[in-house]
Amino acid sequence: MKQILLSAAVLILSGTAVLYYLNFFQKGNEVNTVGGKSFYDLSIKSLDGKKTINFKDFKGKKVLLVNTASKCGYTPQYDGLQKLQERYKDKLIVIGLPCNQFLGQEPGTADEIGAFCQKNYGVTFQMTEKIDVKGKGQHPVYQWLCQKENNGVQDITVGWNFGKFLIDEKGNYVAYFPSKVDPLSAEITSKL
Repeated sequence: MKQILLSAAVLILSGTAVLYYLNFFQKGNEVNTVGGKSFYDLSIKSLDGKKTINFKDFKGKKVLLVNTASKCGYTPQYDGLQKLQERYKDKLIVIGLPCNQFLGQEPGTADEIGAFCQKNYGVTFQMTEKIDVKGKGQHPVYQWLCQKENNGVQDITVGWNFGKFLIDEKGNYVAYFPSKVDPLSAEITSKL
């Protein structure tokens, strides 16, 4: 009888251990769905408004989202963002999200923003419609990026233009880099 009980205990413990390890390794493939919505559930209109950029299309790549402005002291970071996109194009998507909430430094129309970025910095990475990154009109993308209940990591208030959010290949929030962090800095590239 003792041998039967001992065998049953070993089987139960073995089964529990197997289930634990399977669950552990499976979690590495899950998408963050904190707050009921994953990063891949999000979308936004393109700069010209003609298409919808669906974040689910970026599965398997890192994504760097940057609130941009054309008349800011950090505007030259467009050059670094373009170089980052070119250098890491096989594993990174850079997305610029124009915003006029910081001293009105992005006053242009979609056409003006697109022309400025192309002419001055040769921007080929994706640009979105002009949005609000904070306040009552905060775009759903930034609601996810800025609220711990959604991103599962931290609450962030975007304080200025060219704040950068990095998302990993599985749609998980990795880090926020403030405006002063250069796109080509080791602080960012070490995470790519």
